[in-house]
Amino acid sequence: MQIIAANTVAKEIFANEVPDLVWATGPISYDYHFANRDLFNAIVLGSWYLDQSLFSADASTLAIEDGELMGIEIAMPGSEFISRQNALSVIWQALIKKGQIETDDIAGVLERSEHASWLNPVIRSDTYYIHAISVKSNFQGKRVGFHLMENAVQTASEKGFVHLQLDVLSDNPAVDFYRAFGFELLAETRAPKPSAFGVPPEYRMGIKL
Repeated sequence: MQIIAANTVAKEIFANEVPDLVWATGPISYDYHFANRDLFNAIVLGSWYLDQSLFSADASTLAIEDGELMGIEIAMPGSEFISRQNALSVIWQALIKKGQIETDDIAGVLERSEHASWLNPVIRSDTYYIHAISVKSNFQGKRVGFHLMENAVQTASEKGFVHLQLDVLSDNPAVDFYRAFGFELLAETRAPKPSAFGVPPEYRMGIKL
């Protein structure tokens, strides 16, 4: 197994597999946010190619074996999260120009995203934040997630961060994996409107480095 940064070659080869991996980290939440799987895929794929955006390759580490993508970790300094999120506006504009979405679609997503934003506590500047870590189902149980998490810890430590944190839906089986890795529950948050649509409480989990 190789754990590598998403360099130019890997970025092209595995691009179309990234939306499924990201979606798998929180299907209920993403379905609430976007209400349209094709729209979600377009945003994630557009972000993958846009540096300094929320799902971009420049924040991604890949687990690869025999030329096949096994899993992905997307992580960034906590201070970058909002700016990377805001950078998605460029992708929305491009999709409108292409006629792939209507402005009403954006309004709905932004409204639901605002409701759901209360699920995520503020990310401090001394924190390295794992935005997504995901392993393909056929590779689960082979310690792929462990090696990706080890990489995140090493990267955060080398960059001088004090904390490593992530957000995960409380019903996600990955919660047990994070606990086993040493993450503790720091906050449990619930937002009324997402909850009404079946989005469970979210956990902020973390470790001190």
